[in-house]
Amino acid sequence: MMPSDEPVLNYPDRRRHDIRPRMIAAEIYRGSSYGPKHPLSIPRVSLVVDMVHAMGWVDGENYLTGPVATPAQLSRFHDPDYIAAVAQAERDQMLPEDMMVRYGLGKNGNPIYPEIFRRPATAAGSSIMAARLIADGGIIHHPAGGTHHGLRDRASGFCYFNDPVLGILELLDSGLDRVLYLDIDAHHGDGVQIAFADDDRVLTVSMHEEGLWPRTGTIDDVAGGMARNLPMPSGMHDDEMRYVLHEYFIPLAQEFSPQAIVLQCGCDILAEDPLSRQMLGNQAIWDVVGAMIKMASRCLVLGGGGYNPYGVARCWSGVWAVVNEIEIPPVLAITAENILRAVKWTHSRGKQPDEKMLTSIKDPWRGGDIRDEVRTRVQRLKGYGL
Repeated sequence: MMPSDEPVLNYPDRRRHDIRPRMIAAEIYRGSSYGPKHPLSIPRVSLVVDMVHAMGWVDGENYLTGPVATPAQLSRFHDPDYIAAVAQAERDQMLPEDMMVRYGLGKNGNPIYPEIFRRPATAAGSSIMAARLIADGGIIHHPAGGTHHGLRDRASGFCYFNDPVLGILELLDSGLDRVLYLDIDAHHGDGVQIAFADDDRVLTVSMHEEGLWPRTGTIDDVAGGMARNLPMPSGMHDDEMRYVLHEYFIPLAQEFSPQAIVLQCGCDILAEDPLSRQMLGNQAIWDVVGAMIKMASRCLVLGGGGYNPYGVARCWSGVWAVVNEIEIPPVLAITAENILRAVKWTHSRGKQPDEKMLTSIKDPWRGGDIRDEVRTRVQRLKGYGL
């Protein structure tokens, strides 16, 4: 199905066109795994890095290596005792049972694995670095970021340190007082909402699948007044995402007039993802990215959820292309195609890719009728205003 007619976007483009977009990543993600049976046993960031290099979309100037955040930097949000516990877990590869229970380490999908401190600390350090780099404007794509469930004093939802929170705090420390956090992951961005529930400088907006873990983020949940939540029914498709974008995300951003936008674009909303029941293609995600990066002079584009390696590699590589206004080719370069063909994935709920997913990165438009319940929820949420 082809996209329905796209609405005409009529709003100022606030990007700093004189500052080249940059990507931050690191080699620590290559070969690092949460364990063979975990949803994050798959390669993700390393695939994106390899894909954009294979396509010739990065070079030595716009590709940066992210640093490991120090305990002092992490303590800007996280409890020092918790930070020390994560470091101890990496050093010893175990913790006493009471510490595991207290800090959520080695429990509930948050395993103790060889890089349990360095890997999330690199994501956190990269978000802090990105916030500093865009202090005067610009766009940074940080695909390893988006660990939005991490709490002040415990791991949660595969997330150990909350890099979006740390990045936003760095933006606020630079003197900004209007930051928009927009989260389109299949799961509610609970950790970020909790962190800024009473901070009127940060508007947290989360669109997520209704009923998924952590089962928070109801439509009437506004936290301390600066949160907006849009739970969506399962089966959401591209035309419904476009409806939400133009009926809610863009008008809200125009009204809030943010100095910076932090966009968490988890791609577990893709139809191929094993952990959600949504039916989206990656073009709809790219639509959101393409619109929102124009709404502020500073923008940090994060990754997030995504548990199909083919879907993640294709979607987030395309995000980088959108950020740079690179025309996405209909057929991949053979070097990029070979990267996808080399992926091995044996998840019990996974869907092996068809040939089209291996030779291109653009999904067909997955549209349909916009359901009444979607229209009703968006209109209800619009009634909350700011």
